[in-house]
Amino acid sequence: MSTSGYHPDLDPASAPPFPKAALPVLNNMQLRKNVAHAVDVIQAKRGRLVAEKTDWQQLRAAGAAIRDHALENLSFYLQQFEERCTAAGGVVHWAADAAEARRIILDLLRQEQADEVIKIKTMTSAEIQLNPYLESAGVKVFETDLAEIILQLGNDEPSHIVVPALHVNRGQVREIFARSMNRPDLSDDPQALTAAARSYLRQKFLTVPTAISGANFLIAETGGVAIVESEGNGRMCLTLPRALITVAGIEKVLPRFQDLEVMLQVLARSATGERMNPYTSLWTGVTPGDGPQRFHVVLLDNGRSSILKRETERQTLRCIRCAACMNSCPVYRQTGGHAYGSVYPGPIGAILTPQLTELHHAQSLPYASSLCGACYEVCPVKINIPEILIDLRAQVTDQERRQTRRWFDPMYLGMRVASFVFASAGRFHAAQRLGRIGMRLFTGKDGWIHSLPGMGAKWTQSRDLRGLPQQTFHEWWAARDKAAGKEAQ
Repeated sequence: MSTSGYHPDLDPASAPPFPKAALPVLNNMQLRKNVAHAVDVIQAKRGRLVAEKTDWQQLRAAGAAIRDHALENLSFYLQQFEERCTAAGGVVHWAADAAEARRIILDLLRQEQADEVIKIKTMTSAEIQLNPYLESAGVKVFETDLAEIILQLGNDEPSHIVVPALHVNRGQVREIFARSMNRPDLSDDPQALTAAARSYLRQKFLTVPTAISGANFLIAETGGVAIVESEGNGRMCLTLPRALITVAGIEKVLPRFQDLEVMLQVLARSATGERMNPYTSLWTGVTPGDGPQRFHVVLLDNGRSSILKRETERQTLRCIRCAACMNSCPVYRQTGGHAYGSVYPGPIGAILTPQLTELHHAQSLPYASSLCGACYEVCPVKINIPEILIDLRAQVTDQERRQTRRWFDPMYLGMRVASFVFASAGRFHAAQRLGRIGMRLFTGKDGWIHSLPGMGAKWTQSRDLRGLPQQTFHEWWAARDKAAGKEAQ
């Protein structure tokens, strides 16, 4: 069994650009079929549940307002969370980046003399590549979420925020379990597969005394942590171990306990099409004789503070990881999550990952979108993803321009020529006439341009162009006025 959890293609520093990574996925018809079926099911469930709520738009607005208020006052609420959590018996640690978070967690595990750990699905731990780090230090990590078990035993990569194994069908799951659990007679019946996973995990729940979790929300008012899940594995991890370590991004904080009233409604409907998650676990600090007796929270920055500085991009941190944007995205539907080269795929990954890396990596992701706006329409906290994508594209372009000797940059030269031509009506009309003559060489009998040389080849590689018309609008208008004048005479 592989427990490394490290996949270079999901590391923004080493992942290939999105267009290159997407090509093999587009040729994998089974994967595309699995993804399309899964997102269709989730979308249909979400649509029915959202239609029940006559105040859905008001809930979205309330959710956005709560998250904005928390982000605008993040320093205050994080300090309040630390004070309340500490008063309740917890210990709060601050991590500036992934490396510091990993070191803190490993030190805590060594204090517990732990060589094994059970783990609830947490995107934040995947972001910091925690599993391979712990394994290299001699700590075995056992995922307990069903989808994460499938991926761990199959040495595969997550492709979705809420349903990480969305790209795997039940026949493939049966093969993974039969091989890894030595159960060749296992059927592909969902109940049988679930029972096999339950049997596999039961001893781990009962014998491993240390657990690692993420957090859906941190509650400043109480110093508490909230986790929602659908299987009950989280509840087992949160109650049975002696020690619990929670790792969470600093943006996860909510000001008040009452804010959960809004957030849990929009999260459940948007994520899995449910009125409420089957398991909602809330805990604050340590209770003697009940649950973990040592509780630690690792608050992770890892680039989030830099996002807070920019007004447009700040709304990225509203995200509650529901994946509704992914389920509605036509690009994600065709490529799945692996092509994004990050643990955060889909539209939210296209804006979050480049910002977390401060645009040192993943510069192609802001272009992995048709800008159709479907992600904005379904986002339960109203993140304007298309707006952020456009802003990031501008930043990527500026970055490329600074890194290139401008007079040798074909794009820069082209824009300078275009600026010169468009500055004069005479030059513009002359360019139209010359362009009409030149494009005749590339225009087919059907009136379309199917292939262009040089830089134009990148455009026609994936789309055709209609050939230039024999008469421009201005020429038509001038001819029309001339004809009208003759009739008047």
